[in-house]
Amino acid sequence: MLPDPSTPPAPADDRVRLSEVISALSYALDLTEGQPEGHAVRTCLIGMRIGRELGLDAESRSSLFYALLLKDAGCSSNSAATCELFGADDQVVKRTWKTVDWSSRWQSIVHVVRNVRPGASLRTKAQQVAGFTRQEAPGTELVRTRCERGAEIARMLEMSDDTAAAIRALDEHWDGRGIPAGLRGDEIPLLARIACLAQTVEIFHSTRGVETAFAVAKDRSGRWFDPELVRALRGLRADGAFWAGLAGDCRAQAALLEPADRVLVADGERLDRIAHAFARVIDAKSPYTYRHSEGVAMYAEAVGQVLGFDAETLRDLRRAALLHDVGKLGVSNRILDKPGKLTEEEFVSVRRHPEYSYRILARVAPLRALAETAASHHERMDGRGYHRGIPAGTLPLAARVLAVADVCDALSAERPYRGAMPRERVLQIMRGDAGPALCPESFAALEEALDARPELGMEPRQEEFVKS
Repeated sequence: MLPDPSTPPAPADDRVRLSEVISALSYALDLTEGQPEGHAVRTCLIGMRIGRELGLDAESRSSLFYALLLKDAGCSSNSAATCELFGADDQVVKRTWKTVDWSSRWQSIVHVVRNVRPGASLRTKAQQVAGFTRQEAPGTELVRTRCERGAEIARMLEMSDDTAAAIRALDEHWDGRGIPAGLRGDEIPLLARIACLAQTVEIFHSTRGVETAFAVAKDRSGRWFDPELVRALRGLRADGAFWAGLAGDCRAQAALLEPADRVLVADGERLDRIAHAFARVIDAKSPYTYRHSEGVAMYAEAVGQVLGFDAETLRDLRRAALLHDVGKLGVSNRILDKPGKLTEEEFVSVRRHPEYSYRILARVAPLRALAETAASHHERMDGRGYHRGIPAGTLPLAARVLAVADVCDALSAERPYRGAMPRERVLQIMRGDAGPALCPESFAALEEALDARPELGMEPRQEEFVKS
């Protein structure tokens, strides 16, 4: 689904509400979690209504607002591990996991048995299940990684400490049987308790209706959820218009819930931080793409400088490079990390990721102009690229530069089906593709940039996260 053409264009000075940017990008997080698009925004609507019922002050409501939108910011960090652990599509596992009362050992076992190695023999499934028992609390480690990464992303975006704390404690439970720290009762930050309840209610409301959502909240009151919050939720039961309104694109409704005296603005500097933060989310999806987006941005900017791009064009190119693979958050790690040859069906899925990138970025007003460039990084000069098969005559120069930078960084890095290539081999391959696939002008500029700066891309990239 392409963005609504009635959406107003971005203001000329890029000064839009931060909430508009984050709510639009939260659709990428929904993809990673295997949730229907708009899940985070709808969770925000529910959580903010609970906050209103509790009478939270403006500062707390502002922190809660961003915690709800960014609650899944760390979700990509455990995708590869989830896929390996289950031998299954990480998005399917995550989606079904959210409907399970995983504090119940029996329900957890049933979920594991149903989801490991789909289509495999009983013996193979049994071997995969046995792998769980050989690991110490594998689920705890997956959630810990997710929560810590999410809190780190919030800090990168300069969110409040309360927002980061809420994201870190999202999966803690009132009875102390949650994860990762086993916090109990009031030890759990209030905003985390609200977010935990709101996301569960949203999932069951979206999939099974309002009656089931309230039944689950009641059943888990005192176990998963703070009973006082469940009582506050009950006050919303009679508001039929509210529940009926949780359909379609709810971003405009969510924007109205941000405290008016605490509106955060996404100016140019903040947009750069957002691009860098979401690049970390994107690259955490697979160990083979670690810091890939930042590498592409580095090469693209170097090429753009050789080609004489002005400061504004370079800024846009850098942002497009950082976000070009955001659509990969919608692709299963069973495909992204597959060591062997992809099937035709799997290749079709991979080829859709630029389309997903376009759809996501086109929702973000100040980034909408970059969507075409970002989504064209697999197009070819001869028109045989994907996802649209655009020939060179209609490909803007920025898109051609981005394609060259993407190939350079990809060939320089390890992949599941081959090792990293030395620079001379990378350039040899690219030289052969210059013309039919890659823009000769952009490739020549890359060679010039590397000649002038031989250290470009060769320095080890510093980890700021502990890899799973």
